[in-house]
Amino acid sequence: MQKGIDSAILVGISGTKWEIVERRTTKPGVPSIKRQVEHMFLGRYEHAIDDKGRITIPVRYREALANGAFVCQGFDRNLMVMTADSFQQISDRVNEISLTDPVARQLKRLIFSSAERVEFDRAGRMLLPSFLREAAQLEDSVVIAGVGDYFEIWSPKLWAVQNETLQDTDANIQRFAALNLSLRSAA
Repeated sequence: MQKGIDSAILVGISGTKWEIVERRTTKPGVPSIKRQVEHMFLGRYEHAIDDKGRITIPVRYREALANGAFVCQGFDRNLMVMTADSFQQISDRVNEISLTDPVARQLKRLIFSSAERVEFDRAGRMLLPSFLREAAQLEDSVVIAGVGDYFEIWSPKLWAVQNETLQDTDANIQRFAALNLSLRSAA
């Protein structure tokens, strides 16, 4: 009978009450899907770059970056912005790779030599260092694209090329077939 009451509360009330019901019905130690999704970077936005090299970051992204953020050069002539925790995880993994491996050294140079800790001003703007703007070919506007655990910053011209590639359904079938994107649990 209690489950019926929780279901009625769940359907009838949103916001804070939802989390109270969720905590009450979720097993301790098991992460909530709702909380995981709320902390993902989703969507696409276009913003101008001001004369000082600042861009406005969407409010929901800023909330997820409240504990700090890092920006660095991406792998596709773009920039990657990560939470401080995510950047630390990447840093730890990269630093586990042997210094004698030349590919590892290149990866370290790419990530660490371009990384900058970023902060937001009261207007929600983030300063992009000029060397990163040049590396990503950013001029007067940017596309901000959420990609789950982090978000990317693209020049609109390069994003258009990337987006065109993403819209090729035949190529996507081939490209993503091996990733096993089934919605069903393997359990």
